[in-house]
Amino acid sequence: MSQAASTLSEASPSNRLALAALILGGAAIGGSPIFVRLSEVGPMATAFWRVALALIPIFVVSLMKKHAGPKPQSLSDYGMLILPGVMLSLDLAAWHLSLTMTSVANATLLANLAPVFVTVIAFVFFRARPSGVFLLGLVLALAGVVILKGGPAAIGNGDLGGDGIAMIAAFFYACYILAIGRLRSRFDTIRIMLWSTASAAVFIFPIALIHEGHMLPASLYGWSILFGLAFISHAGGQVAITYALAYLPPAFSSLTLLLQPVVAAILAWALLNEAIGTMQALGGAVVLAGIMVARRG
Repeated sequence: MSQAASTLSEASPSNRLALAALILGGAAIGGSPIFVRLSEVGPMATAFWRVALALIPIFVVSLMKKHAGPKPQSLSDYGMLILPGVMLSLDLAAWHLSLTMTSVANATLLANLAPVFVTVIAFVFFRARPSGVFLLGLVLALAGVVILKGGPAAIGNGDLGGDGIAMIAAFFYACYILAIGRLRSRFDTIRIMLWSTASAAVFIFPIALIHEGHMLPASLYGWSILFGLAFISHAGGQVAITYALAYLPPAFSSLTLLLQPVVAAILAWALLNEAIGTMQALGGAVVLAGIMVARRG
């Protein structure tokens, strides 16, 4: 393909819509820490309700769609549809566990290393070779996350075990992104989300029940928080991201999701009165600059 044709394809309406969906999806998921903090139940029970309640709008949309695309034909197809949900449940469980073992700054920072794992896994297993410009954008965006979380000095303040589990969470989220990316060439967005969300709920329920026991919020306010998390962050955010992965490379898509800590910081300032300092503002600007550089790569 010529450079002109490539540029035209890159600027096509589908690509622009996919990029917009990806950014909106990242922003929606970026609000999830606020919902989790306000939740009346434990972090793992909150994670279960996030995916369980999200099944409601996803299932309704699946019933409304006249053309749902190809159906799974074999046990292998069903296994591939379930795999992203398994990876997502492991990601949520590991990340919430890390929050109880290390600092919130460390857990959030290290869990956002998913783009590194996506790039490495895609290179090793799928022979996807990232360009130098993309790698520069990746390094710049990760540096922005470090700045956003308080600079390099903040990394040494947490428990090493918790830090390691946060990195495991990043690995599982990378696997989730790659599994979704592979499925998008064969199945419809809603079909993928229905299967992956249901399987995530099934796998995370016993983890939440054993780890916390108490599963039900005590008030209508508590339920409203869980519904907001499920409908906005998961049903809205994950569907938008899954749609975008049909048109954009998984490595770039995972990099754009580094917008999540930026969005979380802004929402914490607006809703929880947590001040945004100079380091946080600078970190957010560096993350955005990294994404813009990687987009060109």
